[in-house]
Amino acid sequence: MNMNNKIERDLGEQPIAKIMAEHGFKPNDLVSNSTEQITHKMVARAAKGRRLNLKIQYRLLNALNKVSGKQYVLKDLFNY
Repeated sequence: MNMNNKIERDLGEQPIAKIMAEHGFKPNDLVSNSTEQITHKMVARAAKGRRLNLKIQYRLLNALNKVSGKQYVLKDLFNY
């Protein structure tokens, strides 16, 4: 694979990081309140802007909605 076809994986800080900061949430808040299997590493990677697959994005979305009591959508959390 040459450099032109490489998928950009590090996409910069994502909106999920700002939302978590506004609410005062730590990664553990999402992990401990999730009904699905998510890890602290997944939350950290999401905030840093590492590309995550759709399944993991939805798990993080569901956890954030549960802990915040709001109804965010994927485009609120990720800009890719």
